[in-house]
Amino acid sequence: MPARNHVENPFEYVIERISWAYSDIRRAITAPPRRHEADRPATVRRIQTADLWAALREGFHDLGVARSDVVFIALFYPIVGLVLGWFFSSLNLLPLVLPLVTGFALLGPLAAIGLYEISRRLEAGAPVSWSTPFEVLRSPAFSSILGLGAILALTFFAWLAAAWGVYALTLGPQPPASLGGFLSDVFRTPAGWTMIVVGGGVGFLFAAFVFAIGVVSFPLMLDRDVGIAAAVRTSLRAVAANPGPMALWGAIIAGALFLGSIPVFAGLILVMPVLGHASWRLYRRVVADA
Repeated sequence: MPARNHVENPFEYVIERISWAYSDIRRAITAPPRRHEADRPATVRRIQTADLWAALREGFHDLGVARSDVVFIALFYPIVGLVLGWFFSSLNLLPLVLPLVTGFALLGPLAAIGLYEISRRLEAGAPVSWSTPFEVLRSPAFSSILGLGAILALTFFAWLAAAWGVYALTLGPQPPASLGGFLSDVFRTPAGWTMIVVGGGVGFLFAAFVFAIGVVSFPLMLDRDVGIAAAVRTSLRAVAANPGPMALWGAIIAGALFLGSIPVFAGLILVMPVLGHASWRLYRRVVADA
């Protein structure tokens, strides 16, 4: 047992909060269903394109205020991307490298949850530190956040399976013999262009699904302890009420993540924090205060 006034090192801090998270999940599973006070319908506002640019400006501002506190979490994204990219290429699964890169958008709402917490505290005038993102583990809605995150993870793996299926029906089913040969087949053969078009269409459907259920739900759960069903309903209503601005926002996110992934994922160090902070600020503009 730590001594009184003992200052926890980072490993103790994370382990302690994972233990709390495990306890929260166990209580959520064994406790009888309860009605969340915040499960009453949230008020969804109509927004304009100007709100998107304002959210991005505020996202840059949040990054500037807390830049030293998000460096460690920002480094996580390119490191994971590089490890996964190496893993797939080393197993001769080259056709999955591009779907892996574009698939980051499917996990974006979950990956940014710690950044939402930083913006939430900055908004309230509370101090932030490198450990602030880990406070999400103590959120009353953590089990709901984890549950919706599991849905996004399953969607991500379903997208990878679908992408491999498209490859198998066009250029496959045998893995490519080399990177050069694979790229030549992709861009210089009718089957390759068919794979690009069909794969792009399938990927768009996956991305649209994740965007519709996640654009508002994760910030809402963190903000109000809303259950998964109520959060997803609110997110769908927000998209339905603002089809034009939301479509543009989805395009901005997808484009920024793709561009940030091109230089060996290094651009994600800047892109992910800005998009995470901006997404929280956009949530504030879309969902009225309780």
